[in-house]
Amino acid sequence: MNYKNFAESDIKAFLFDVDGTLHIDNKVIEGAVETINFIKGKNFPCRFVTNTTTKTLSDLHQQMMEIGLPILKEEIINTTKAAVLHLSKFKNPKCYFVIKEEVKNDFSEFAEDLINPDFIIIGDIDDKWNYSLLNRIFNMMMNGSDLIALHKGRFWQTENGLKMDIGAFITGLEYTTGKSATVLGKPTKEFFNLAIEGLNIPPENIAMVGDDINNDVAGAQGAGMYGILVKTGKFRQDYINRSSIKPDLIINSIKEIKNIWS
Repeated sequence: MNYKNFAESDIKAFLFDVDGTLHIDNKVIEGAVETINFIKGKNFPCRFVTNTTTKTLSDLHQQMMEIGLPILKEEIINTTKAAVLHLSKFKNPKCYFVIKEEVKNDFSEFAEDLINPDFIIIGDIDDKWNYSLLNRIFNMMMNGSDLIALHKGRFWQTENGLKMDIGAFITGLEYTTGKSATVLGKPTKEFFNLAIEGLNIPPENIAMVGDDINNDVAGAQGAGMYGILVKTGKFRQDYINRSSIKPDLIINSIKEIKNIWS
């Protein structure tokens, strides 16, 4: 069933999820390039928001260009950018980074502490998770370190199927330590507010388009925006049927945006 709780004329700007909405791995989803060009041609401001933490912002932009997506670097809002802004609020914070080595470049202004950090920054490290690492983080937290999760995703779509995301590890660490993590990516309201900074358009006139009913749709709606769900990427009908979240609109794929707003 498709829901539609707004008029097309209400929308003055768009936020687009990246993985699963515009591409899967290095394969562009049909209609993505045409949709982005159409939206920009209609002078709709747009931002591309992602919880991806396996690449630096520069590398992420490079990937977008290599696969043919017409996206500018300044249009990308990722969680490492949100984390840097968050850490900048503190005086000379010491950090332990559980992220890929290359992504540490985005945090070069902060000191690294492998023993007693102020903050533990967790992102995607693929299959490097193990009990020893989790126990090390657990003990750091028990000794006073605070946990910052670049996101708390459940799973995502790859060319080879669904993959479990880091949300399970974050939740496990919260459970065992009794301490809550600061989550900086989607679906937090703070992340969505960061994404629309400088657009000068109120949230009620912005639509978020994504394949994740929790991170994209519920996150956007919680920030006062519209949530449009696409049936690509991690979309699974049985998961949607069990969810209490109601998207403002459900479409088959990104390419339908052009038809709706023509």
